[in-house]
Order: sequence, then structure tokens, then C-alpha cells
Amino acid sequence: MEEVILSLVKDKNLFSIIEKIFYNKRLTFEDGIKLFNSFDLPILGLLGNYAAEKKNGKLAYFNVNVHITPTNICIGTCKFCAFRKKKGEDGAYELTIEKILEKLRNYKEQNPGLTEVHIVGGLHPDWGYTEYIEIIRAVKESFPDIHIKAYTAEEIKYIAEKGRKSIEETIKDLIEVGLGSIPGGGGEIFKKEVRKKICPDKISGEEYLKIHKTAHRFGLKSNATMLFGHIESYKDRVDHLLKLREAQDETGGFQTFIPLAFHPLNTKIPGATYTTGVDELKTIAVSRLLLDNFSHIKAYWIMLGEKVAQIALQFGADDIDGTVTEEDITQAAGAKAGEYMPKSRLIKLIKEAGKIPVERDTLYNVIKIYD
Repeated sequence: MEEVILSLVKDKNLFSIIEKIFYNKRLTFEDGIKLFNSFDLPILGLLGNYAAEKKNGKLAYFNVNVHITPTNICIGTCKFCAFRKKKGEDGAYELTIEKILEKLRNYKEQNPGLTEVHIVGGLHPDWGYTEYIEIIRAVKESFPDIHIKAYTAEEIKYIAEKGRKSIEETIKDLIEVGLGSIPGGGGEIFKKEVRKKICPDKISGEEYLKIHKTAHRFGLKSNATMLFGHIESYKDRVDHLLKLREAQDETGGFQTFIPLAFHPLNTKIPGATYTTGVDELKTIAVSRLLLDNFSHIKAYWIMLGEKVAQIALQFGADDIDGTVTEEDITQAAGAKAGEYMPKSRLIKLIKEAGKIPVERDTLYNVIKIYD
């Protein structure tokens, strides 16, 4: 295999990296930069796919899930966000617990086999500790069979501050009322200089990692993200990935890494444009190669679009996310892929990519293999 790939390589800078990959040697910061700078896209795809199949064979995962966003009212100032509204602003909303439960009932009827609800939203100025806790409690009591993946690290910090509690106390309380895992949102780019420009009031990259590692120590699994394609550099991306790798070495609690392609519509980042297919696929491949201690890399079809997400399954991704249903945040920034995909379509995309579809739950327990 190594000889075959070497014979096809056009970018000679990749030779030493290929040798490391085949001899299971960890890649360095410099290796990551070389990979991002390479235009030898077929080789990047081959290497990413090789690394993915070493971990998961030809399996590619999806789940039956729904997203619920309790409110778009937020005190945040993130410049990349097209979703947030101020209280009283046109389009602002806040869901009651009764409305959240009603939505879930409807979604469950429409999506047989629903196993996960994903709950994230704005930092509401008037909601206190109790309101955020009660959302989780009510959902779990009404739907005990559905896994609750909820609240980004940013939200957990906000909830803790509202309750004048520590992060540890807050996570413990959330677990007690039914929280099952934590989504990866809010990672953005860890580099301080970039973070100051795109989300100056948000928690730091260090805080993001600390909150996730704290959750891992309480037994929760979580995902991790990176928002790419705005003002960051390749160096910033590699720095971000290696910080995640270091944290995973420490706790082993991250399940999946999700590179999130930036969407510019209605945001406040001057000159920002949509990412390209080449950059998206390259980022999937490099992520798979650098994050050797992550079990899964997700090609989030909501942000990539179904066609690039499908190709990404040959570039290192082994997960395409799920049915989703009602994803508001990316839609506000100009997502073009829609916000719902039936299970049959997910299975078709995976099979046509040469992979074996695996329906999973949130924690990657296998529900059914469609071989």
C-alpha cells in the first residue's frame, strides 16, 4: 500500500509524512502545515481514508436525531453569528418548556427510531440556573428513552455563573436531571488573536477545553469542533487540532471531531465568503491524520452540503451526522443544504460513497448495520 501511494505522489513534501502514517508515528505541527499547504488532493484523500479505515473499517455512521433551539435571544457578541437576536428584536423567540416538549412529540412521531435530541441556544439574559436545568429535567421525564446532548461549553459556563456555582457543580446537577453528553459547539478557533476578533466576549480556548475535560471526568462524553474558513490561518487550524489532541490524550472523553465550514451570510466578518470544496475536503483529511486519538471525524452535511459530505467519506470522515430536523443556527448564516434528511437518503449517500451505513446512538452503540 505504501509503495502504491508513494508512486502516485506529486508533492514530494509528503514523503516523510506518508512514512510516519504507515509506521504509526504521530504527526507534528510542521507536518500539519505541509498537509494543509499541499495541493495533492488525491493523496490527501487516500491518506485520510487509510487512517479512517484503520479505525473503523468501511463503516460510516449516522443517527436519527433532532435539534431543538430553545431561544435565539443572546447576550453574546460573536461576529460570525447570524442567529442571535436581542430581546424584543424582530424575529426573537423563546420557547416554553411546554413548546419544547410539543416539538419533541411531533418530531418523534415523524421520525421512528429517534434516539437523540440536540439542545443548544442563546445565552438568554433573563433565564437563570433553574430555567436551564428544568429544560433538561422536563425532556428526560417526558422522553426517558431519548439521549439528551445539550449545552455547549459556553452555555455551561453561563449557566454556572447564573447559579453562582462551579462548573463541577453545574455539570453534576445537569447529569442528575438527565444530561447524557455535551455537543462540541463553541470551539471556533482556539488562537487568542483570532478569538479576540471573531468572538471577543466568548470563553477562551483554554476554558473550552477545561470545561470539556471536567465533563469527561464526570463520565460524560463530548464532541469537539473547529470553525474554519473565516480569518484564521493554516497555523491556527493546526494549533487548534493539536490542542484537542493533547486534551484527548489526557481524558479520552472526546467521541467525534467536527470541522464546521464557516457560512458568511448575515455575519459581521468583513470580506468573509463561503468555504470551497477543496478546503473542506482538505480539512477533513488533515483532521483525520492529526487527530490520531479521536475515534471519529464527522462530515456535517448541514454545513458541507450532502455532496461534499458524501465525498468526505473517502477523505477521512466516518460519520455524516443524522436526520437533524430543524437546525436554525447555520440556516441563519446562509446554509444551502436544508435542515432535514430522511434516513433512507443518508443510507443511500453512504452506500454510494463505498461505505457501509451504520445506524448508531449518540454514544456510538450500533443499532443496525445496513450491509
